[in-house]
Amino acid sequence: MLTFQEKLTIIESFPELQRHDVSLGRVNFHYENSCYDKKNVVYHLHPNGNGFVYAGFLKGYQKDDKDMVNIREYSAEALHELIQASIQSLTADPAALNAEAPKPAPEKQTSQRWISSDNQILTLILEEDLWNLYFGINLEFAFETYEEAEEYLLEEGFTRM
Repeated sequence: MLTFQEKLTIIESFPELQRHDVSLGRVNFHYENSCYDKKNVVYHLHPNGNGFVYAGFLKGYQKDDKDMVNIREYSAEALHELIQASIQSLTADPAALNAEAPKPAPEKQTSQRWISSDNQILTLILEEDLWNLYFGINLEFAFETYEEAEEYLLEEGFTRM
């Protein structure tokens, strides 16, 4: 198994990835030029060597329910190949890569503004399978379904703009 530092060295060899330190010493790497909403290529690389790489459009990898591949036991070569394939899948047409087609966007509107009687405005946005409710840039609540979010907003006296 590669150490955290060895994995970090391999990941940092991709200049197109941007490092983002997160909690508990973990590190994420984003691909800002992604053609999709998905930007996380490396997720929660932990000092214990555990971590994940996005493989949503790739075939032949054992993925979890978030389309992530656990890289804990990956060799240097296998890790490099997976990251390269992940970046390429977020850059190019998945059909050209013999990969899975992206999941279609939901038919519902994915962003809505709601207003209260005292002109307080909240924004409801679908992000990564959750409906997040924002006041300005601050996240107020997250809901698993649109219906839950709508019920909450109506109970609180908000109307859709």
